[in-house]
Amino acid sequence: MTACIVGWSHSRFGKLDDRNLESLIVEVAAGAVADAGLQPADVDAIYVGTFNAGMERQEFISSLVFQADARFRFAPATRVENACATGSAAIHQGLNAIAAGRARFVLAVGVEKMTALSSAEVGDCLIKASYVAEEGGRPGGFAGVFGRIAENYFQRYGDQSDALARIAAKNHRNGSVNPLAHMQKDFGYDFCRQVSDKNPLVAGPLKRTDCSLVSDGAAAVVLTDVGTALGMKKAIAFRARTQVNDYLPLSKRDILAFEGPARAWQQALAEAKLGLDDLSLVETHDCFTIAELLEYEAMGLTGPGQGARAINEGWTEKDGRLPVNPSGGLKAKGHPVGATGVSMHVMAAMQLSNTAGRMQIPNARLAGVFNMGGAAVANYVSILEPLR
Repeated sequence: MTACIVGWSHSRFGKLDDRNLESLIVEVAAGAVADAGLQPADVDAIYVGTFNAGMERQEFISSLVFQADARFRFAPATRVENACATGSAAIHQGLNAIAAGRARFVLAVGVEKMTALSSAEVGDCLIKASYVAEEGGRPGGFAGVFGRIAENYFQRYGDQSDALARIAAKNHRNGSVNPLAHMQKDFGYDFCRQVSDKNPLVAGPLKRTDCSLVSDGAAAVVLTDVGTALGMKKAIAFRARTQVNDYLPLSKRDILAFEGPARAWQQALAEAKLGLDDLSLVETHDCFTIAELLEYEAMGLTGPGQGARAINEGWTEKDGRLPVNPSGGLKAKGHPVGATGVSMHVMAAMQLSNTAGRMQIPNARLAGVFNMGGAAVANYVSILEPLR
């Protein structure tokens, strides 16, 4: 254990027409520091994650945290970006500062405001998380990238439409009891399985229910060293944390192998001296249902091409062998890109502190978090547990 989460805050995710980027940052920055029982002047460093890529005109945002309280003023504040893993990147920068002895308390914020743009405009921004030289013109934008991945998977291992629909239905069912989720509705398997006017095909075999939501939202955590955390009112420790990056172009990889995610999981579990079966739950990056299916295989839950078994046999349900995305995941909770990684850590911390309400997994003691930037390019895994 090298550091701990000792406070957190999470806005509601959704189409928040009455909120701007600044107000979301202010809400969660102030909330996380208060939740930790600290004052703004106690914060030694601030990292703010946002992907943006043109979704907001205000690109330079790190000092907007100071709008929450004048006592934040003059703390070093830095913007962090690593595509869809931006939130985890902000947390890692905070962990690095603590490990280096440069900070005692760090505030890590993730935020995104996406819904002010049209779907086409958002798509133009999100495709920048791919290798634009080769993939930037793909029909369907970033959904088209994962639509092609799904097509390749189907060609190699057979039609997996049933499994993808079960993943979507599971995550919507889980999200229906998450009061912070963008979509709080249980759509059921049949709706997710069938193409319809309300659930059309988006890219390749992926339907609307296979794609995460364009959302606004923010989340924040306060980090500190283990020694300090022992005196705090709550503390969720990082038993392990890893980052593994892979090539950006899909053409340089067997994308179905998800080698970067697999290596990140292997390194994290080895660092934690744990097996996958030791975990109580996982929050994983289901930007598309095919991503969650491939992540079952990458984390070692099944072998290659066998991910469908995990969902078909109920392993990843809330009462299964390894609950995956009890929060509803990106699929139901929403995917405000820069906020996602921080949100996943908050959801896991809530489970481990037994404060997850109707989402709660009984007796949760160890949680895995997997946050992915691009198509398995920037891969972050955290293993979390209560400090005491």
